[in-house]
Amino acid sequence: MTRIDAKFAELKAAGKKAFVSYIMAGDPDYDTSLAVMQGLPAAGVDIIELGVPFTDPMADGPTIQLAGQRALAAGMTLEKTLAMAREFRKGDDSTPIVLMGYYNPIYNRGVDKFLTDANAAGIDGLIVVDLPPEEDDELCIPASKAGMNFIRLATPTTDDKRLPKVLENTSGFVYYVSITGITGAAAAEAADVAPEVARIKAQTDLPVIVGFGIRTPETAQTIASVADGCVVGSAIVGEIAKGKAVKEVLAFVKGLADGAHRA
Repeated sequence: MTRIDAKFAELKAAGKKAFVSYIMAGDPDYDTSLAVMQGLPAAGVDIIELGVPFTDPMADGPTIQLAGQRALAAGMTLEKTLAMAREFRKGDDSTPIVLMGYYNPIYNRGVDKFLTDANAAGIDGLIVVDLPPEEDDELCIPASKAGMNFIRLATPTTDDKRLPKVLENTSGFVYYVSITGITGAAAAEAADVAPEVARIKAQTDLPVIVGFGIRTPETAQTIASVADGCVVGSAIVGEIAKGKAVKEVLAFVKGLADGAHRA
């Protein structure tokens, strides 16, 4: 059982929905992003998604693209992202960490070395958005063998014919993208999301977490109420982009987490 599996078991036993937060590693700099990351669990975050900055983030909207650019300009790398996770683990051995990014930096490092280093850093899961199921032998299968969850995205365009393939080697949870398009582009609507979550749940026992388009505690609550939880990324990254103090960012996160936990 991974930390992700354990967290969902714990939440289910407590009758609670999951709140997942995304931050970009190294945005606006290493020390600030580490301080935010270290404060997330106390702000109510159940699972941390840690973005790996990359030069060509095709699934991300302007907010997260700019965060990646700031991180890269500040010298952030995959190596430093893993170092950040190791530092976080010194004070927290239970909150799951999911690395979210693109395959190029992992391929460049070498899959075996990456998985060894990620395991040592306390990484629990991977979301690699540009590796389709047809490429599972590249990273998904090796990651699963290394004891890591490989989390796949399902979208409004993932039809009933495609869905079983998407779910085939997925573990940890299914990330349902509530809108068509890029991160931060539109608002998620519970009425649209609910039937899609039910459709996915009919084919898997995994938790379904909904992301994209969630910006307020109210939306976090309504979306979490029709799923097993929700993810917020762009709205949090946007607060960091404004130059808010760490405690202000964490207060914003707490509002979102409280919303999801009311569901």
